[in-house]
Amino acid sequence: MEPRTLAVIGAGQMGGGIAQVAAAAGMNVIVFDAYPGACDKCKGVHKKSMSKFVEKGKMTQSDMDAAIARIDFVDNLDAIARADWVVEAIVEDAAVKADLFKKLAAMFPREDVVLATNTSSISITQIATSAGPAAPRVVGMHFFNPVPLMQLVEVIPGLQTSPAVVERTVALATKLGKTPLKASDRAGFISNRVLMPMINEAFYAWMEGVAEPEAIDGIMKLGCNFPMGPLQLADFIGLDTCVNIMNVLADGLNNDRYRACPLLKQLVTAGRLGNKSGRGVYDYAGKR
Repeated sequence: MEPRTLAVIGAGQMGGGIAQVAAAAGMNVIVFDAYPGACDKCKGVHKKSMSKFVEKGKMTQSDMDAAIARIDFVDNLDAIARADWVVEAIVEDAAVKADLFKKLAAMFPREDVVLATNTSSISITQIATSAGPAAPRVVGMHFFNPVPLMQLVEVIPGLQTSPAVVERTVALATKLGKTPLKASDRAGFISNRVLMPMINEAFYAWMEGVAEPEAIDGIMKLGCNFPMGPLQLADFIGLDTCVNIMNVLADGLNNDRYRACPLLKQLVTAGRLGNKSGRGVYDYAGKR
C-alpha cells in the first residue's frame, strides 16, 4: 500500500528537508519536534527554500503554496498517530533513538506502517531491536543534506527487516524523486564508512602541520574535483556529528583506527561545532 501521510520526527535540517520533498511530491506531512521554536524555524526554511525553486522555474508558486499547505506542524508526539509512514530524523544517539522506536512500536501496531530511521551510521538492527515485535517494519532511510537538492537515499535493512518493507522503501524514495541504493547494515553503511575517515584524516593532516585548512580544502577541491573540501564539509555536517559517527565506526567495526582525531574532539569540547555554532574549522560570524 502506498503511504499517503508521512510523519517526520525532528524539524532540523534533515527532518525539515525530508518534510519538504515529501510535501512537494504530493504527500500529507506531519512534523513533530520537542525543541521549542524548531517548528517555527522549519516553516521559515521551507518558505525560503521553495521560493528559490520558484525563482529558478523548478516549481510554480501554486505548487509551492500547495506543498506548504500539506505540512502540519505539531508539538505532541501523539499527534502523528494518523500517519501511515514514519521517518525519524533526530539526534545521532543510539540510546535516544532506541527509546523513541520503543514508543513508536506501541503507537503504530498496524503491520502496514513502516518505521524508518534517517540515521547516518547507527546499526538498523540495533534500533529495530528496541521496537520489539515491530522490528520487521524498521528500516534505514538515509537522506543526504541538503535533502531538497541531494539525489541519494541509502536504503538499509536490518537483520529483522522484512524484504517487503525494503521494496516499499525503495518505491517511496523513488516517488520522492530520489535515487535509492541499498547498503548492508554495517557501521557507517557506505557513505560515512568511506567519507568520515577521509574527513578525520584531514583533521590529522591539520593537527600534524602538514598544511593549513585552506590548503587542505583547496588541494582536495582542485586536485580531486570535490565541490567542497573535507574540513569545510565537516563544518557543514557539524563537528559534533562527525565525532559521533567516528565513534560509531570505531565501536561497530571494532577498530580504534576509526576514533576521532584529537583536534576534532578538542574543537567540539570548545563549542566550535561548525556552521551551526558560528565557528568550527572556519569562522562564520556574520555569515549564518
